[in-house]
Amino acid sequence: MSSNWAEWSIKHKQVVYFFAALVAVMGIISYFTLGRQEDPNFAVKQMVISTSWPGATAKQMEMQVTDKIEKVAQTVPDVDYVTSYSRPGVSVVNVFLKNSATSAQMKARWQEVRNLVSDNKRYLPSDIYGPYFDDHFDDVFGNVYAITSDSFSYEEMRRVASKIKDMFVQVPDVKKVELLGVQPEKVYIQVDNTKLSELGLSVDDVARVIAAETSVTPAAMKHDDTHNTYLRLTGIPDTVRNIESLPVSGNGRVLRLGDIAVIRRGYADPAEPKMYFNGKPAIGIAISMTDGGNNLRLGENLDRKIKEIRSKLPVGFEISQVLNQP
Repeated sequence: MSSNWAEWSIKHKQVVYFFAALVAVMGIISYFTLGRQEDPNFAVKQMVISTSWPGATAKQMEMQVTDKIEKVAQTVPDVDYVTSYSRPGVSVVNVFLKNSATSAQMKARWQEVRNLVSDNKRYLPSDIYGPYFDDHFDDVFGNVYAITSDSFSYEEMRRVASKIKDMFVQVPDVKKVELLGVQPEKVYIQVDNTKLSELGLSVDDVARVIAAETSVTPAAMKHDDTHNTYLRLTGIPDTVRNIESLPVSGNGRVLRLGDIAVIRRGYADPAEPKMYFNGKPAIGIAISMTDGGNNLRLGENLDRKIKEIRSKLPVGFEISQVLNQP
């Protein structure tokens, strides 16, 4: 072959035309098949492990929680370094992987951290909350919808949003769907101390009664030659009225829990982060796209799904689009 590429190209025009046409066709095909997204994919090689222990001092958190979690996390392969801080009642441990760790290795290492810390939880104080793991820092939610209502509560809006979430998960190119602004429900029991004194009871006695009535314990099992039949106790209180009917005894008297306490259903206090849309309380539905997905195609799929959802939405609820990246 001649070293003069210009001369060779002139003499072999058919070959040059063929490759030029091939590149053009490949470019056209790539234009319609390449992923389209506003934000590139990136990996954050960090995990946050948080633990709470109400009433503990910063020193107790450091010695009995933070230090133990740190030592376990440092044994995981590909860990670069670990940082932490302890505050009264709170422990936060940050685990960083080496830059050489691939995306596939990241998932395996984070799972290994979870397994090791969970296996060693028996060495931590028994009344802690957690540890909780967070390694999802790279999710970008390009589409956000809001569920609002003038006459329904947060919990009722959450139920509707949860059903819509299940519908969005089935849409092509959807990677993850999360709810925003959810307020966890709680049952509050406010005991009258005067009535407790008359019965010779303490708050701990009432707590033990509630724990005994709401605990799930095995009752019995009937065995024969073909199968086992489990017998379980029913009647666990699952409503405010049932909780009010729990029997409380003291000084030879038996009263209903509702006779000595005010029981109400409410939301967590202090409240979780709330979401508002046009000044109204709302439950948000945030959607992220799969890696390498087509943002424009995702937008079209979501538009079709939204039309279907609006046709089935219960009366009294509204769904509005807050963010539309496509």
